Amino acid sequence: MEKHHIDLLIGEEVLDARIRELGEEISRDYAGKTVCLICILKGSVYFTCELAKRITVPVVMDFMQCSSYGAATKSSGVVKLSKDLDMAITDRDVILIEDIIDSGRTLSHLKDLLSQRRPASLKICTLLDKPERRVTEVEVDYTGFQIEDKFVVGYGLDYDQLYRNLPYIGVVEFD
Repeated sequence: MEKHHIDLLIGEEVLDARIRELGEEISRDYAGKTVCLICILKGSVYFTCELAKRITVPVVMDFMQCSSYGAATKSSGVVKLSKDLDMAITDRDVILIEDIIDSGRTLSHLKDLLSQRRPASLKICTLLDKPERRVTEVEVDYTGFQIEDKFVVGYGLDYDQLYRNLPYIGVVEFD
């Protein structure tokens, strides 16, 4: 691992406030319904759990695991699905929860895959969005923060599996 340090980008209080706002927005949009949150492992676990606590309508959760990074800091472009859903999503209102949208390849692939399972609705929620890195167009329904093209860690995001547990978003700066 290269020598590096981490600079604060988004503090814990700012993250908490924005996640609360997203929870309120989702609760309004799904009033009278049950929403199915699909957490993309591993990075989205922290965000999904914090968001779910702030949604006031009934919530069910399931998990998928896929990656396009490996141990690198840039997307490889190849999406690998290693864990599929345990529950059926047919006729359910589904929100796909992602920690960060970079190239858009992973989310585009997952959205196509899940659409074939005929959910009542399918929306995307991301904590972070890097639109300038987009290779594949993806419509994002709920966005926590738009950020510049920097390699970030914390709040579930990692650098070679490290730093997921940071309570803030930081930028990895290589020395």
